[in-house]
Amino acid sequence: MARMSLEELESEAMKLDPKARARLAGKLIESLDTLSEAENEQLWAEEAERRDRDLDSRQGSGRGADEVLRDARDRLR
Repeated sequence: MARMSLEELESEAMKLDPKARARLAGKLIESLDTLSEAENEQLWAEEAERRDRDLDSRQGSGRGADEVLRDARDRLR
């Protein structure tokens, strides 16, 4: 059996009905509870690096914290 890429797997998961997607999401989240502290830290570090690279590759697309906070406050009013 051929191995699916993450993108293919995500695409297939999105075709599920909402109830099945919720069940799958729950199982995936539950599976993360079994990770060690070191594994969790590694995953978060990798995600932070990925997000940083993504922001760097899209110059000018990021927003300053002051702008984000101002928008958030405006939405709460």
